[in-house]
Amino acid sequence: MTKANPTYLGPLPGPADNSETTPGRIKSAMKRVSPTFVGIVVLPTLVAALYYFLIATPQYVSESRFIVRASSQESPSSLGVALQGVGISTAQTDAFVVHEYIRSRDALRDLQARRDIKAVLAPPGADFLSRFPRPWEGRSQESLYKGFQRFLTVGYDSTTGLSTLRVEAFNAKDARAINDALLTAGEQLVNRLNERASAGAVADAERTVVESQLRLTDAQRRLTAFRSREQIIDPTRAATEGSQMVGDLMSSVAVMRAERAQLAQEAPNSPQLPLIDNRIRAYEAQIAQERTKIAGNTNSLAPKIDTYEQLGLERELADRALTTSTQALDRARLDARRQRLYLERVVSPSLPDSAAEPKRWMALLTIFATMLLVYGTVWLISAGVREHRQV
Repeated sequence: MTKANPTYLGPLPGPADNSETTPGRIKSAMKRVSPTFVGIVVLPTLVAALYYFLIATPQYVSESRFIVRASSQESPSSLGVALQGVGISTAQTDAFVVHEYIRSRDALRDLQARRDIKAVLAPPGADFLSRFPRPWEGRSQESLYKGFQRFLTVGYDSTTGLSTLRVEAFNAKDARAINDALLTAGEQLVNRLNERASAGAVADAERTVVESQLRLTDAQRRLTAFRSREQIIDPTRAATEGSQMVGDLMSSVAVMRAERAQLAQEAPNSPQLPLIDNRIRAYEAQIAQERTKIAGNTNSLAPKIDTYEQLGLERELADRALTTSTQALDRARLDARRQRLYLERVVSPSLPDSAAEPKRWMALLTIFATMLLVYGTVWLISAGVREHRQV
């Protein structure tokens, strides 16, 4: 009889083996997770989640929009629009002046004169990473200036020409108050620039007008002194009148000479001939005297006319200079008004009714994605090193 050899086939079928429970599977999965992945990706993400969802203080954002333009600014041409598209615009210069002032230490100093900025940036209950000063920051004025930049954003849209000012704070009213104070300070800056520009151009023109007035007054005074000294209003007119008198006398002498010649021919012994001769000599003496008055010595009208014409020319030039300077002053004042800048509020500072910062989920996803990239880079480097060692 053949002996049977038993064969082991394993345990009999029975109830399903539930020894690997859910906690066990979790522990198994955690064993398969790399510690490097945990240290680079998981832990930073958990720390960020704890900060953003449990510690981070909500911040309110007040936004306003404004434009800086001149009163004579016209609508841009098609070429101007094209140049604006590539970032070239003359209107940007005026706006950027206000932008730089808003971000400057001067603006912060002016703002501190109105509000307690340190109390606004560090209210009770604000978290240590958002408030001022943070643990690694000082309490100096320079640290305050750098810290304030975290709560301030100002930008320019070249398409619309509008500037946007965003102010963050831990209180909605504080955010709106700071935004409004910065816009007011920007308006005051524009007004100071207008006054400085107009004061320079207009002051130069006014000074030129005063100098022209003094020059005209001096020329008129010297002309009056000449007339009083020479006891003559217009030597040129007097010389003209004397010349006319000499001409009339010479015409009379010519007529008398003709009459004498005719009389001497008809009656050579006429007793009227000596009378006519005496009249001719008297007329010629008068002609000589009048000519002497016009020219011939230092007391004649000729040197007086020269002096008078020089004084008259100086007065005329001074009068023209005064007219030109007055017109220049009018143009300077008109240009100053035309080129005057204005800061106009298109959108007034808003009063937010809900916190806009921090964007918790966006920040958490950004940190997670960044840590994944870091981990992937580290893994690729380590894999390359291991492969190199195996070779």
